[in-house]
Amino acid sequence: MFEAFSPLTGAPLLAVDLGSETGWPDELALAVAREALAELPCPSVALAEELLAPAAEALVAEFDLVVSTRGDLERVAEAVRARPLASQALAQLLRLSSGRPVHDGLVAESLVYATLQAGPEFATWLAARPPSKSRARPAGPAVRVERAGSRLELWLNRPEKRNAFSAEMRDALCEALMVAVMDPGVESVRLLGEGPAFCSGGDLDEFGTLSDPSTAHAIRSTRHPARWLHVLETRVVCVVHGACVGAGIELPAFASRVVARPDASFRLPELSMGLVPGAGGTVSLPRRIGRQRTAWLAFTGAPIDAETALAWRLVDAIEP
Repeated sequence: MFEAFSPLTGAPLLAVDLGSETGWPDELALAVAREALAELPCPSVALAEELLAPAAEALVAEFDLVVSTRGDLERVAEAVRARPLASQALAQLLRLSSGRPVHDGLVAESLVYATLQAGPEFATWLAARPPSKSRARPAGPAVRVERAGSRLELWLNRPEKRNAFSAEMRDALCEALMVAVMDPGVESVRLLGEGPAFCSGGDLDEFGTLSDPSTAHAIRSTRHPARWLHVLETRVVCVVHGACVGAGIELPAFASRVVARPDASFRLPELSMGLVPGAGGTVSLPRRIGRQRTAWLAFTGAPIDAETALAWRLVDAIEP
């Protein structure tokens, strides 16, 4: 079965119409099916267009994602066909990280991300990108830090690039969060963004600029804002607005409270680049919205609005 459902030797996707089955097997066979889905090399998608039989309902949770229309199924299948290696890695990573400690999940995510950085799908995306435009260096800091008594406010401060998440911003954010961890006088931390967008995702001008993926993994293992946000979780409130792409939702999702402005929208575009979410999203988002909804966002790259994010509990409130 594994040979038949692999991006290298067979089909890159297993899709099952759960509503079409009329004679479900016995419990022993269902247990075998659950184990097979957990170990399948390729992603698995369940189509559930209507009410399901009890046996089918019991199997739904084992699939990597669930769709309710054939159009949505084709959307996922198209993404998988375009990036079969990254799709396999994404499905396996989300399965592996499910229920694991945050540290384990972040290490696994970084290792998968580094593997894909050395792969052909990312190389193809990188080669197709136009040359980076030269830009004047911003005068201010990448993260503006304001202290008011026991409250620390951190502002992503690259509005001219829609707060694209750069190495400089990562380092500055880590330093500020470490202050909050070590200073018991900091009782609350608010993370906000300057300009029209909270964060437009990773700074694409920096993609592929490090000498090798193993060094990039070492950096993520040493200096990662997600680790400090997790440590500070109960003290952090993130206020997001406009585009929240990639890191722009992966990092806020670690906070105990995320407040969205009405114009906020959320998207995970990394699979289209031949990558997986790399700012902690395969850890933070499943803890908020579950593995299958995280997979939907990551496989399709489709945006969701603030109201949907609230219904999914990706954010905790919508405030003007």
